[in-house]
Amino acid sequence: MDASPAAPLDIWLPDLARFDDAHPVRTLLHKADSLAPGAKGYLAGLAAYFSVPGGLPAGALTRELIAGDAEGASWLCADPAWVQPDLNGARLLACGQMQLDMDEAQAFAKPLKPVFGDAGMILEVSSPDHWHVRLPAGAPTPALAAPEQALGEDLYEHLPEGADGRRWRVLLNEVQVVLHQHPRNAERRALGLPPINSLWLWGGGTLPNRVRTTLKGVIGNDVLLGALAKRAGVAVIERTPQAVASSSTGWLVDLQDLPVDEIATQWWPVIQALALKQPLQLSFASGERWLHRPGHRWRFWRGSQR
Repeated sequence: MDASPAAPLDIWLPDLARFDDAHPVRTLLHKADSLAPGAKGYLAGLAAYFSVPGGLPAGALTRELIAGDAEGASWLCADPAWVQPDLNGARLLACGQMQLDMDEAQAFAKPLKPVFGDAGMILEVSSPDHWHVRLPAGAPTPALAAPEQALGEDLYEHLPEGADGRRWRVLLNEVQVVLHQHPRNAERRALGLPPINSLWLWGGGTLPNRVRTTLKGVIGNDVLLGALAKRAGVAVIERTPQAVASSSTGWLVDLQDLPVDEIATQWWPVIQALALKQPLQLSFASGERWLHRPGHRWRFWRGSQR
């Protein structure tokens, strides 16, 4: 018989530095046991929870989740983006989650499809926030940075160099010229919304045959997290307070994309109740990890600094 203890319920939270000393999550840390640091960042965190041979092909995984047709082709994510020119180049200020509906997304994509078609690629609007590019058979997969690596920085520093890199730089310039002239951007500016003036291409590769995880299931709304969980054959549940309240050992609750104020007001009561009845691992996107067990609430002698 395997007598090893069950893995705790893992709650994935934003960077620890975002939680000020008055945040209620700190009250759990005061009495919890510190663990060895874990992965830092979104993609590294996903890679720590899921084992994918040969890297993380976000394009193929998310296309398969949304459309179910990724098998047998190589895909890129082509996320709608907002780029701000400056004196030194252009900075990537936002990517994905651009408050698009499907009609608006299709309108932006329509003039771009011939641009990709001339390059032998197919641009697909899988959902308003998640677009994909199907690469031609046998085409090499470019090494393109993930959004979290490029946000706030000069985007051209994150594009591949050399002869192959020049192809992608030219393509990106053509995309930006088309989108700069798109009439829908005037409408967005009038509504106080950022323009859609670029696409961010990343996450290339083919659908992996196998994804492994030790998780029993995940609760969260992130598309790539859901795609990995589905490919690994574990349950995926939409994030609601009721779902989190019913979660148990061996599961992952993804809150790392939420503002810390929202965690305090909407999610803290649920976390506090869970802490009274089962072990929780608090995993921060910045790498810090703590283990809190129900009995730890009696550790009144613990200091108040974490």
